[in-house]
Amino acid sequence: MSETVLLVGGGGREHAIARSLADSDASLYACAGNRNPGIVSIADGFETLDTTNTTAVVSYAEDVGATLAVVGPEGPLAAGVADALEDAGIYAFGPMQAEARIETDKAFQRRFMQEHDIPGCPDFETFENMEEACEYIDEHDGDLAVKPAGLTGGKGVKVIGDQVTPEEATEYLRDSDYDRVVLEERLVGEEFTVQALVANGQLRVTPAIQDHKRAYEGDEGPNTGGMGSYSDSGLELPFMAEDDYHEAVDVLKATVDALDDYRGVLYGQFMLTANGVKVIEFNARFGDPEAMNTLPVLTTDFLDVLVAARDGDDLPKLTFAPKATVCKYGVPAGYPTDPESGAKIQVDEESAGDALLFYASVDERDDGIYTTTSRSFAVVGLGDTITEAEEIAEDALSVAGEKGLHMRHDIGTETLIQRRIDHVEELRN
Repeated sequence: MSETVLLVGGGGREHAIARSLADSDASLYACAGNRNPGIVSIADGFETLDTTNTTAVVSYAEDVGATLAVVGPEGPLAAGVADALEDAGIYAFGPMQAEARIETDKAFQRRFMQEHDIPGCPDFETFENMEEACEYIDEHDGDLAVKPAGLTGGKGVKVIGDQVTPEEATEYLRDSDYDRVVLEERLVGEEFTVQALVANGQLRVTPAIQDHKRAYEGDEGPNTGGMGSYSDSGLELPFMAEDDYHEAVDVLKATVDALDDYRGVLYGQFMLTANGVKVIEFNARFGDPEAMNTLPVLTTDFLDVLVAARDGDDLPKLTFAPKATVCKYGVPAGYPTDPESGAKIQVDEESAGDALLFYASVDERDDGIYTTTSRSFAVVGLGDTITEAEEIAEDALSVAGEKGLHMRHDIGTETLIQRRIDHVEELRN
């Protein structure tokens, strides 16, 4: 049977998913709130709609005769889009609203880990009263991570002792409209991500990736949705041992075992500390930018994974090309605190050279491509080494020029990676 796949979402992650399905036998349709030119050029049809509107998504899925769906961003998952598609008889590769709480509700996430003895859970407390949370910060002996319980697009966490002082943290909470917050021990180490494709009680893991959340070079500035990322030609990153990777995979396995019929992507963000691997958070979908590192080197047909998941079959073993990848984002000037949206950009795709170009949160209009308040495009270099991949990505960053855009040029450089290696060696000693 020929498959018709509906892709929900219009960012760089979704462009990567669309490209991974482009060479399969499936017909591909997509819907998003912005008109992503990269997805439009691949898909057989594209509809602009609110992807958190379950009725609108299901209606479009039925119009195109979708037999499968892939839900990319966390917003539609939180809104119950996967549930609505399921009710309409369309299999969605993405967790139901209840299981998506592993990402969408950080208080639930920590309690879930505690109740099911998931390894790597830091010490934490949850609060529904911000004044009580502020009192806890004032009285606590040690640094804390301050995490709003709901979705904040990767920009809501404040780390005392790193980003803010205790006084700034309490001011942040008092000025917020949060109804719940998680306060947990500050984890010190090196971050990394391992993503797993999950269905039918099985999981298939992907290579480790390191994202760069800070806006400016040298890991300075406010947190963002991710300025870029890199992976190595094997499963681990240069600062990791093989046991570190397997420790993270064990956490993912324990989490899948404890979840009720989870399906989709389970993304584990980990901290490699002096005391082993700890869990920073879980996400219920591919990472962005991490999808752009993972999917271009996935040699297993992604459509085969989707079909096996729907049909209740064993998931195929995942194989990956032995290539390192480096992803670098171009974002609007002022991102993330005061981004300049609505700027028209000219993207010269031919100048990307050997790099892959992924459009993200841009909007294609009749007269050109315009920026939004989020990240604009990413370039990804593939090479035998991280250094080779970084050079390819860096050469391609000029595809839209640099006027009105900001990039982190240090991602994937030898200097930055050596700093990671030295940091872990210091921790282990």
